[in-house]
Amino acid sequence: MKVAFITRSSLFSSSGGDTLQVLNTAKYLRKLNVRVDVKLTNKKINYEEYDFLHFFSLVRPSDILPHIRKSKKPFVVTPLLIDYSEFDKQYRRGFSGKIFRFFSTDQIEYLKTIARWAKRQERLRSSVYLVKGQRSSIKYILRKTALLLPNSEMEYNQLIRNYEITPPFCIIPNGIDPDLFQCKLDGEKDNQMVISVARIEGLKNQINLIQALNNSAYQLYIIGKPAINQRKYYDECRNLAANNIHFINHVRQEELIPYYQKAKVHILPSWFETCGLSSLEAAAMGCNVVITNKGYASEYFQNHAYYCDPSSPSSIREAISGASNGPACTKLQQRIRSEFTWQNAAAITYEAYKKIIPL
Repeated sequence: MKVAFITRSSLFSSSGGDTLQVLNTAKYLRKLNVRVDVKLTNKKINYEEYDFLHFFSLVRPSDILPHIRKSKKPFVVTPLLIDYSEFDKQYRRGFSGKIFRFFSTDQIEYLKTIARWAKRQERLRSSVYLVKGQRSSIKYILRKTALLLPNSEMEYNQLIRNYEITPPFCIIPNGIDPDLFQCKLDGEKDNQMVISVARIEGLKNQINLIQALNNSAYQLYIIGKPAINQRKYYDECRNLAANNIHFINHVRQEELIPYYQKAKVHILPSWFETCGLSSLEAAAMGCNVVITNKGYASEYFQNHAYYCDPSSPSSIREAISGASNGPACTKLQQRIRSEFTWQNAAAITYEAYKKIIPL
């Protein structure tokens, strides 16, 4: 069995949670004797080498359409259905923020795609997307896919609500590497240390996090680098931050371990999260986690996390206070280490593949 993972062209130049998901899923599928090649959508692909294709990110249908039309191969899709609309309409700065208020979610994503093409940041590889538009393109893909592989049931249900199509599906949970993220019990947590591991961009909402903790007794470590085209946002964060706010550039996963080991609290106050891989890693390392109340993360964390309203610095601060003073949640730690691993994700993915290409 040989499969091509086809994903966004900036997967490595602007790495994020999907980068880890793609690379780790591929790694553990290979251990199951599945031949996996990771391909960027802007590169030429010899489709005849593969039994089928596996696409990531349904919200970028312009990346998917040309490949499925040219290859004629069966394909599956990991949707990564992120809803940017609340941030885009209410909190995005500048001219685009004013314009986006008048458009639907799919129309906004269409305008973004055209803008990236016009600025020559990405290549538009098919004129079909221009004609179909965002919504019709997504519905076309949903009708054609052999199998949908969402990361949660909440995500699949949202797809049904949005597009009124019910393709066959299999839930593939996100994961961690339990061999890498092993919590040592010989060190005490620092109740005043808060970390946030994420790409620095408006969607991740670092500005409201900084406002929540500026000049407080907490020491906040923001770990990550600016997203592409988010340098102004990063500079705004730096200019706003008081002396108790620290910025750590993007580090390798193994270099995160000392931060996870020492911090009592990890927070992702994003405007939307499908899961939050750094939250899973932090929880596995014994951190209490604060997460947004927007998105699908609650399916993973249930009542074992502290939830915040990303629009409210006071809500963020209150959730951090609760997590800092609360007991360690060993049940969540154990659940993540047993259920949410890349090995498990790959095993479930492999079983899903066999529905498409029987051995």
